[in-house]
This record gives sequence, C-alpha cells and structure tokens, in this order.
Amino acid sequence: MKQFLILHYGFEKPTPEEMAAWNRWFEAIAERQVDRGGLPGGREISRSGTVELPFGKDSITGFTVIEAESLDDAARMAGECPVVASTRVYEIRR
Repeated sequence: MKQFLILHYGFEKPTPEEMAAWNRWFEAIAERQVDRGGLPGGREISRSGTVELPFGKDSITGFTVIEAESLDDAARMAGECPVVASTRVYEIRR
C-alpha cells in the first residue's frame, strides 16, 4: 500500500455531535492510519519575508497520514472526514 497525506483546512470549535462524528471517522480509518496531528499555527517563509500563519478558519489545521491502494481510495477516505471545511490529499513518494 502507498501512503497519503491528508491536509485538513479550516476549523471551528465542534459541537459534541460533530466531535462524536470526528471520533467515528478516526475509528473507521484506524487500521489504515499511520499518523495524525493538529497544526496550531506556523510561519510561511518566502523570498519576500516571513508571515505568521494563525490557526483557524482559513489555514491548514491538521494532518492525517493514511495507507491506501490509490489516490482515488485515499480521496474517498478523506471525503468522509467530518468537521473540517475541506481536505487535500497528496501521495507520499519515497
């Protein structure tokens, strides 16, 4: 199986029902999850300087690394993720 990185964008404090849905999603992918974490903020570094990246509605707020057969399979799993505004999926190449 290949590994894929799911980037979670946007976050608002979840209701108890949303948190339960989030936990069910993590349980559903547990056998194929390699790692996960939250991203509370960071910095963008470019030739024009450094910009602080806040945690919140318009930023990357977390990641999940999964194993899947294909990008289509990984995208299906990511599409079932609740709570976040959107996700992006990338294949991890080694």
